[in-house]
Amino acid sequence: MAIGVLGVSVGLAVGGLVLLAVLTWALHRNVDTEALRTADAVALLAAEDALPDPLPVAGGQVRVQVVDAQGRVRAASIDADRLVPMVRPERVDRDARQGITVAGERMGLVGPVRVVAVPAGTDGDPLTVLVARSLVDVRQSTHVVRTILLVSFPLLVAVLAVVAWRVVGATLRPVEALRRGAEEITGRNGTGRLPVPASQDEIHRLAVTLNDMLDRLRAGRDRQRAFVADAAHELRSPLANIRTELEVAQRLGERTDWPAVSANLLADTERLGRLVDDLLLLARLDEAPPARATGPVELGALLAEVAGRQPARPVEVVPPPEPLWTVGDPDELRRVLTNLVDNAVRHARTRVVLAAAPDGSAYHRVTVTDDGPGIPAADRERVFGRFTRLDPARDRDAGGAGLGLAIVRELVRRAGGQVDLGDADPPPGLRVRLLLPALTEDPDPT
Repeated sequence: MAIGVLGVSVGLAVGGLVLLAVLTWALHRNVDTEALRTADAVALLAAEDALPDPLPVAGGQVRVQVVDAQGRVRAASIDADRLVPMVRPERVDRDARQGITVAGERMGLVGPVRVVAVPAGTDGDPLTVLVARSLVDVRQSTHVVRTILLVSFPLLVAVLAVVAWRVVGATLRPVEALRRGAEEITGRNGTGRLPVPASQDEIHRLAVTLNDMLDRLRAGRDRQRAFVADAAHELRSPLANIRTELEVAQRLGERTDWPAVSANLLADTERLGRLVDDLLLLARLDEAPPARATGPVELGALLAEVAGRQPARPVEVVPPPEPLWTVGDPDELRRVLTNLVDNAVRHARTRVVLAAAPDGSAYHRVTVTDDGPGIPAADRERVFGRFTRLDPARDRDAGGAGLGLAIVRELVRRAGGQVDLGDADPPPGLRVRLLLPALTEDPDPT
């Protein structure tokens, strides 16, 4: 407010000075115009050798003289001096029209006087017409305006300061309400919402945006807490199994079947290692940039490679009619297909089919189909959540930790693609469809 009031005061002061300067210039110009009009009329009489004596003028604040080349007064108005010129001869240019400001005491007037000089007469008898007009009215006018400005400007600044104070206070009142709301939310450990003002202005939009941000932060915090709790629960299970195996082995002593114990411990350790690797991968995916296209990948070869890693149950591969190239990280795409094939093999009854084909000009389609029990349509989006199991009572060793499809979705998003679930054709079974970006040109034309 202080800076604003100071700026307004400086602006009004500069504006007042400019106004006074323009007004003074305009009044002086008006005086010169009137004096020149009178001088031109007298010069016309002088040119016709018809100068009356005294010279007729209007108003008591006007003096007129006609002066010859020797500085003698040839004619004068009734109040003008008939012996001494109003302006010294050396200050007058006899060949030009000019205006001079002199003291009024020389011609019996109060204050400064504006004198204009106009050439007149003939070449044989050059004359100069001098017309003096008092500047008292100009000084009075500028004095009145100056007084009005000096009185009105402080009052105007005070009124503007009061209005600005009220307006700024009313504008900042919602901001203060937002600050108090944020303070209360901080005191409640981040729960609650900021008050939204009724006015549809920038403060309203700011409050809505901040509430949306708080909702996202709250949802992210809830997901983080759920993730930490689920991770702790999943880690506790293999650790509890390992502890139980060791305690039983310690109680049995020499009767312990150490090969069986070591096999069980190794299985739990492998499961624990897989779970830790998946958790670390998901943590890196949450912090990594959204896309990382590192090079071309041929999908037919990738499908054959992933299918060849399933010795327990053969996986049928339907090769594409021609090489299909996509962009992405080969290791990440291999991880995606491996997770999908592992899930399909785990639930399939007799067969798992891998296939790839073009899907328009922008994408290639990869499908993983099994003839297992499938997933209900209502649960097909939920299974992509972390630590999601459709059957909570299912054996954890057989069903995994529920991170496979979450990893698949994150990796496919990083590759710029999409993933969805559907019914196998023909049913029963599940079909997983991947849409991966297609390369517009063959990177290996040979």
